[in-house]
Amino acid sequence: MKLNNLVLHCGAATVSRDQLEKVATPLPEGRWHPISHHSLVNQVQSGLEAAGMRVVNTAHALNRQGAQYFGLMQVIDDHSSDEWGTIVGVRNSHDKRFPAALAIGSGVFVCDNVSFQGQVVLSRKHTTNIMRDLPQVTNRAIGRLAGFAGTAEQRANTYKEREMGNVEAHDLVIRSLDAGAITTTMVPKVLQQWRTPSHPEFRDRSMWSLYNAFTETLKGGLLKLPFRSDALHGVLDTAAGRTQQAHKSAVALEC
Repeated sequence: MKLNNLVLHCGAATVSRDQLEKVATPLPEGRWHPISHHSLVNQVQSGLEAAGMRVVNTAHALNRQGAQYFGLMQVIDDHSSDEWGTIVGVRNSHDKRFPAALAIGSGVFVCDNVSFQGQVVLSRKHTTNIMRDLPQVTNRAIGRLAGFAGTAEQRANTYKEREMGNVEAHDLVIRSLDAGAITTTMVPKVLQQWRTPSHPEFRDRSMWSLYNAFTETLKGGLLKLPFRSDALHGVLDTAAGRTQQAHKSAVALEC
């Protein structure tokens, strides 16, 4: 299996696991009870391993002087594909900007592109008893991982089988812009990646090639990637005739 290094592109500074443990956690204020970044990471990794999954690659980044954390974990099990793998995104904040959260996605090994399934499957506000509740909520979210991995494989196979020409590709780029999957400044880069892919594996004229033109562009903004991935999947799945049932079935776990 080919495993590349995960790369974070979110305007934050990449840090090691040891550096992450040194970040100070603010004291509680009223009902606001922040948790340390490394405690959340440890809980997620423990839950993955308890579910029979192995973390083989990680990336960690801090923003706003350590107040915001975003990380990626690449996991494999006995059924992992040689072409893509499951990615777990983790985020946390000490500035009340967003709750502790976990999202499930997939990564293409050949180019280090990451695309989230769209739904944040764990979202826990920093309130009283967060440390008591976190293991249970995390484990419930990880229990959904197998279903997400299966959906990602089905989507990839559908996109690979769907032939595509320039006219339809250009139309889908505009639809994706309208859906909020990309911004106007990203359009030229998506088209460039479609016309002259950076990786020879995506030179076939298929929806898979177009999809990777998008993900090659989107990997420059990881903090907004779950929403943009969700919008992109909606546009491409509709064009490919895929059922939206799997796309709608993942409900956020929030408490």
